[in-house]
Amino acid sequence: MAFELPDLPYDYDALAPFMSRETLEYHHDKHHKAYVDNGNKLAAEAGMDSLSLEDVVRQSFGSNAGLFNNAAQHYNHVHFWKWMKKDGGGTALPGKLAAAVDSDLGGYDKFRADFINAGMTQFGSGWAWLAVKDGKLEVMKTPNGENPLVHGATPVLGVDVWEHSYYIDYRNARPKYLEAFVDSLINWDYVLELYESA
Repeated sequence: MAFELPDLPYDYDALAPFMSRETLEYHHDKHHKAYVDNGNKLAAEAGMDSLSLEDVVRQSFGSNAGLFNNAAQHYNHVHFWKWMKKDGGGTALPGKLAAAVDSDLGGYDKFRADFINAGMTQFGSGWAWLAVKDGKLEVMKTPNGENPLVHGATPVLGVDVWEHSYYIDYRNARPKYLEAFVDSLINWDYVLELYESA
């Protein structure tokens, strides 16, 4: 299955002022496109171009670093764009998700603090995640392009803490970017959709 660069599900200006048109143009049109182009080439070379994206990610982990890095980042970004929306974020989680955050994570405020902290303490490039593992929600962080799929979990929310995701808008203030993501950008409906299918 060839990797394809998805269109953004909103206009390039839609997430301003929390994420600028310039950031989205660079991040989507240049960085994500490079993962797609390199991933297709490396998947073909590895004889994995007929597999699903999730299978390529799982099978290349620990065995083909180049392919894994590009395939995992493609997977992460396919979802990343959908994890954000105009006028997103905040505390109004859909009921089923709110109940799970309460029971599994100790409530919204604790989730918010733990998720932002995971993003802040991921040294260098990587991601912070909300994932389902063994039927329960869990906050995780991973380096580089790694994601919960390779750790026996299903990601339902992720935030990119590579500098290309925030440096244009926030310079080195990663905490401000993470706060803006949680408070103003998260598309909770898409998180719920992934949670229900996990």
